[in-house]
Amino acid sequence: MFDYSSKKITVEQALSKVKSGDNITVGMAGAEPVEFLARLHTIAGRVEDVTVTSCLPTAPGEYLSEKYLEKAFMLDSWFYTPALRKLHKTGRVSFIPNHLHFAGSKRNCHKKANVFVCSASMPEESGRVRFSCGNVYEEEIAKMADIVILEITPHAPRSFGDNFLEWDDVDYVVECDYFLPTIPDVAPNEKDRAIGRYIAGLINDGDCIQVGIGGIPNAVCEFLAEKKDLGIHTEMMTTGIMNLMRKGVVNGSKKQMNVGKVVCAFALGSQEMYEFMNENPDILVSRGSWVNDPYVIAGNDNQVSINTSVEIDLTGQCCSESVGPMQISGTGGQSDTAVGAQRSKNGRSIIALYSTATVKNAESGEKEEISKIVPMLRQGAAVSLSRNDVDWVATEHGAVNLRGTTLRERAELLISIAHPKFREELRAAAKDLQYWI
Repeated sequence: MFDYSSKKITVEQALSKVKSGDNITVGMAGAEPVEFLARLHTIAGRVEDVTVTSCLPTAPGEYLSEKYLEKAFMLDSWFYTPALRKLHKTGRVSFIPNHLHFAGSKRNCHKKANVFVCSASMPEESGRVRFSCGNVYEEEIAKMADIVILEITPHAPRSFGDNFLEWDDVDYVVECDYFLPTIPDVAPNEKDRAIGRYIAGLINDGDCIQVGIGGIPNAVCEFLAEKKDLGIHTEMMTTGIMNLMRKGVVNGSKKQMNVGKVVCAFALGSQEMYEFMNENPDILVSRGSWVNDPYVIAGNDNQVSINTSVEIDLTGQCCSESVGPMQISGTGGQSDTAVGAQRSKNGRSIIALYSTATVKNAESGEKEEISKIVPMLRQGAAVSLSRNDVDWVATEHGAVNLRGTTLRERAELLISIAHPKFREELRAAAKDLQYWI
């Protein structure tokens, strides 16, 4: 029998373990340690240059303010959120380029965690403690960390899969009583539904799906309601997937691996979704290094990855995480899942984006509509998915398959799904670039 009380400490005692120069790595998204982060700013007066490494930080905390970044904290992240975008200008926030399935191992090679902190569900009778909402990098980081602290909350779902630490691998636990961070469901708009309809038309009964969050993915899930026998192998468990499971659309009966199971690396959504996940044997939360490995993804036939992008050039290069050099999100698993899906027998990768965006003109200050299908990516833009790996591309004007095409053919196809008012302009640019259309 494990001795639970011997490792119990308060959140103040947990914070006392942090010293100047430390690298604190925290759980991802819904697995963030809410109490620890809510009080992290209280040690700002006694520490300097403490790095907080995170991914998709969602929980609030006063440490996410400029006055605490001046001296006490630096923020490194695998995936930016609005809070990090806002703080980037301080020079104390920096992005970690990565493919999600390599996030933990590559970070350990460079900079292991002195302190790892994560939320977890109540320990099992054996003492095994589960990362209830994700194991993208948590286990890998924890195994190398000097100190491992888990915040135990009864509101964290107990999920199944390769998502746990044995009791001997845990140094301390902090008892908490908070609900996990949630995100609101985005209601699809007219453009989202148009794109969702095109994408759903590319998905067959029995396919295995990877899909994320946002208006377009939510619209895709809506239009998948009429499909049958879908499987799920995805980096992220979402409310949309939960809805498809409840409708019986997702049953995993045609999968080649983990038949009948929904497989994910992390979960972020509504409280209803977390309750749905609790002790649900149909959902497996497993290591991101395995779930997002392209060779593993390819193990299921008919795998379809669905991702979104910020802009795409006429050769197929996708920038999905920055506006020019300004980081706004992250690569996440886009390349992992796109490559994995195309390795799958009869698999497909789909990149979705609006054909236009409304932005402020830097010179006039007036709002203007621009094309998101562009001759060349903006200067400094990150290439999240190379043109070698792009497959299907969908906008509200249609879906085209770039697999195996020449530069000339790609330009023609992408222009055909651009907004009509920009097509002639794009055609002229393609000629100037000698794509010979």
